[in-house]
Amino acid sequence: MTIKFNRSVRHHFRPETPILGAMFLGSLLVGLAGQASWAQESPVASSKKVSTNEINLPGLKRGGEVLLPNGWTIAPAGKQVPVGDFPVNASLTQDGKYAAILHAGYGDHGIQIMTIEPFEKVSFVKLDQSFVGLQFLQSDKQLVASGAEDECLYVFDFEAGYLSHPRKIAIAGPKEKWVVSGIAEWLPAAGDSEKRAPRVVACGLLANEIAVVDLESGKVSSKTSLPPESFPYSLVVNHEQKRAYVSLWGKSAVAVVDLESSKLVEEWKVSSHPTEMALIDGGKHLLVCCSNDNSVWLLDTTQGKQVEVLRTSLYANAPNGSTTASLTVSQDEKAIVVANADNNNLAVFDISERGKSHSLGFIPTGWYPTSVRFTKDGSGLLVTNGKGQSSKSNRNGPSPLKKETTGIREYIGGLMQGTVSFIPNPNPMQMSNYTKTAFAASPLSSSKDQKGLKAPTDNPIPAKVGDPSPIQHCLYIVKENRTYDQVLGDIPKGNGDPSLCIFPEKVTPNHHALANEFVLLDNFYVESEVSADGHEWTMAAYATDFVEKTWPLTYRGGRGKLSYPSEGNFKIAEPSSGYFWDRCREKGLSYFSFGEFIANGPKIDSPATAKIAALEGHFDPLFHGYDLDYPDVKRAERFLQRWKQFEEEKNLPRFIVLRLPNDHTYATRVGKPTPTAMVADNDLALGKIIEGISRSESWKKTAIFIIEDDAQNGADHVDAHRTIAFAISPYIKRGSVDSTLYSTASMLRSMGLILGLEPMTQFDAAATPMFHSFQSTPDFTPYVCREAQVDLAEKNKANAFGAAMSERLDLSKEDAADDLILGDIVWRSVKGADNPMPPPVRAAFVFAEVESEEEEEEEEEKAKVRDALPSQK
Repeated sequence: MTIKFNRSVRHHFRPETPILGAMFLGSLLVGLAGQASWAQESPVASSKKVSTNEINLPGLKRGGEVLLPNGWTIAPAGKQVPVGDFPVNASLTQDGKYAAILHAGYGDHGIQIMTIEPFEKVSFVKLDQSFVGLQFLQSDKQLVASGAEDECLYVFDFEAGYLSHPRKIAIAGPKEKWVVSGIAEWLPAAGDSEKRAPRVVACGLLANEIAVVDLESGKVSSKTSLPPESFPYSLVVNHEQKRAYVSLWGKSAVAVVDLESSKLVEEWKVSSHPTEMALIDGGKHLLVCCSNDNSVWLLDTTQGKQVEVLRTSLYANAPNGSTTASLTVSQDEKAIVVANADNNNLAVFDISERGKSHSLGFIPTGWYPTSVRFTKDGSGLLVTNGKGQSSKSNRNGPSPLKKETTGIREYIGGLMQGTVSFIPNPNPMQMSNYTKTAFAASPLSSSKDQKGLKAPTDNPIPAKVGDPSPIQHCLYIVKENRTYDQVLGDIPKGNGDPSLCIFPEKVTPNHHALANEFVLLDNFYVESEVSADGHEWTMAAYATDFVEKTWPLTYRGGRGKLSYPSEGNFKIAEPSSGYFWDRCREKGLSYFSFGEFIANGPKIDSPATAKIAALEGHFDPLFHGYDLDYPDVKRAERFLQRWKQFEEEKNLPRFIVLRLPNDHTYATRVGKPTPTAMVADNDLALGKIIEGISRSESWKKTAIFIIEDDAQNGADHVDAHRTIAFAISPYIKRGSVDSTLYSTASMLRSMGLILGLEPMTQFDAAATPMFHSFQSTPDFTPYVCREAQVDLAEKNKANAFGAAMSERLDLSKEDAADDLILGDIVWRSVKGADNPMPPPVRAAFVFAEVESEEEEEEEEEKAKVRDALPSQK
């Protein structure tokens, strides 16, 4: 059965009684805000330019909540402690005094030790690399962590908040592709007379195996093979039955393994991307998070059958997107709390009657909660927030080439530092307020029919799926890695910073003309940090937890085992909700790709191939995709040739996606075009495409949407996610400025409404359509392409700043190079070798607890003591 949100009023305890403790007794009154539509309500468009101080910018708001670049807000409950980059897992000691926090993001990997009472950091140990595995042994004397691509376990002795005597236990050879992920302790069964050394069972993500490791001898005692492409993520052990239950991240299943015989017994079907699990009722029931399906499954382990499915999203009928990644069970096993990473909240359930569970509401968290744990005494919850408390500006962009001179790291991949929250058990009144806050933080609503969506009268973008539009064809152009300030920061009427503009109008005359003649979008953001999640968000309005958790390992300089996870390279990376072309196919609409999710042939004239099944027969094999040696102008020529052919054959696709990647640049590699020349080539190609379409017979029924897949390779004074974006059509409000907060999901939503497509995920469902940019009266005046004003043939010379470093950068595919270095080289190639990026100016919208001077001095003294401990630095 499917559990829907319970709106009943049934509680049998006093309002001040905590509801999640060991004596949990009943259900909870949950107050809800009024009903609206799936989409955020949008006011009628204004013809006036909104002044900068009235623009709804991301950041701290008057009510204390923080508006994120994607239009959602966070207002985390409890006390927040800032920690390092991307905390992904937490493990608590049996005595309940300490918590270990594992960091596995773009920055330093390591383990943070914290005390629960008082709630503060104690020590930190740096690791070369880690992934999701972390476990205190039941004795509390040892801590074990995943070594990821280094194919090992890290084992530490633990005492009084400090880790010591580190050692590595190899599980596979250094050249093998095993990749240690989840781990669990295997204890001797009760009454087992044989004395056993401590054992750990570990998952091999890429090897599709689990291994049993004897911690005393440091040897692997057995391995068990799992199905191909199963990507084992985590496991729990039934010690009495000597069985391991393994979540198969890539198989939508749980594997049952007999640990004594090292054999796979059977597989149990669950929903997409099973991750964390928990055994309850003495091992008779298994709870399974399904992160790609907004759900937790309850399975009967005696039969392997589904007992019930708990929907964890704010609304039971919400599409994919909650990213249900972690869970914890109360000591009396009557309540569970589930972390919804992309909803920035915890879902709380009463599970006291198996098969008849119901919702108790939601608790707001920080940005992207990755792990939730009940404290051992049941007094509260510990939550790791992967992206912390806020997005930020990055005036300094990627850090200077010699970052040791400043210590600055302004690269977007490591910009959002995580936090750990402690949330005391709420009483019913607090829980009700928390729930209201969680609903208010989301632009989603319960209705699927868009009734609450307000659009200007006769807007070409319909307010409801299925309503008519004069626009019949959507062209979606995807470019690479630029911020708003880098390109359009010099336009006076926009919210730009000219000092950060390195590709001004002389370099990008068409970008500037399109922004000035059609609509300038100066408050537009990408949801992504890099291309790996960028191309997923660009085409799916979502990036799965597989993409979010693996790209940092590859981008920080991995071992080459976990590779670029996006654009059809891994089946497991695909969201269960599909991509935009899947929505077109479901609706019977024609669609076509020029270079997006397409692999180039081995030679320039070799035909390309589709990297995803849905694009077979729907792409141009002669269009050359990402390749910095191939000019964008040639891509434009090929595209316009095919556009004309479509029109002649009367079969112009309703949706076309086109890739123009060369604004990525080659940095200053000797003999290659300069960054200025490559961006100018990209600009000219864009201008030619817009002019060609505006002079075609299909112009009257076409809308063109242009987006960067991410904004990682540059500085922006508002937010590191702000980017250039364009809307081009006869129905655009010519010469206008639209400062509505939009994101990539807004663009997808706008195209979806025009084409009559249902949203893919919660994010395009909730996104604000681009009503303000459009008007009902068309202007069919064609666009005139501006010719290049710089030398497109200009090449980098041997004495160019960063030339030697550019030779060592891997620019064969997007984001393979270190963007910290690449960004600085591009900056100095324009501004001069002796002109480093300006010092960082961080946005002021970060939560901070107000402390007295005495408290600040006390904290400084504690920090000095902690820093003086050499093994913990």
